[in-house]
Amino acid sequence: MAFYDKIKWVLGILIIFVLIVTTNLIDRNNFLRVRDSVATVYEDRLVANDLIFEITRAVHQKELAAVEADSLFFLERNGQANTAITEWVTKFGQTKLTPEEAGVFASLKGNLEALKDSETTYVQAGFTQNQELLAHLSRARENLYKLSKIQLQEGGRQIGISKKAIDSVELFTQIEIYFLIFLAIVIQVIVIYQPRKRGPA
Repeated sequence: MAFYDKIKWVLGILIIFVLIVTTNLIDRNNFLRVRDSVATVYEDRLVANDLIFEITRAVHQKELAAVEADSLFFLERNGQANTAITEWVTKFGQTKLTPEEAGVFASLKGNLEALKDSETTYVQAGFTQNQELLAHLSRARENLYKLSKIQLQEGGRQIGISKKAIDSVELFTQIEIYFLIFLAIVIQVIVIYQPRKRGPA
């Protein structure tokens, strides 16, 4: 095999190698984006939404007890409800929060602390003055509603990131296939092509 032919082969193989490495790096990057997006949807959105649901349910029980002047709830079960809410709030704080979400979450924590104080006042008043308690419960419910909507929006945004990454992988895969076909044709031409030898002048 002539030296010139060896160079042609080496160049052809190097081009294919560079193409494969480049597309693999791009595919790897897109795969990581999809993986991170799926993990975020589960850890920071579905789990967070479940925590919001649990806190909302506990707040609703408190609201029902306040409306019905259920002294038994506030004397026997409210402490357990507050402990559970504190745990759920702590877990929620450990998820990845957007700036908007962090603001609403800070407001929720403030309202829940104020709620505890108003519950103490309500019990000390003999379960007769529930206006302040109901106001804090209403504000907490509003915070929880906003947080729930944010989970939906952010979940949709992460799914959009995944979809773009997957579309990008599909596009680069198609480009890679077409380019490999083109290279195969070029290499075949280079290998098969034999320049005509000029006859004697």
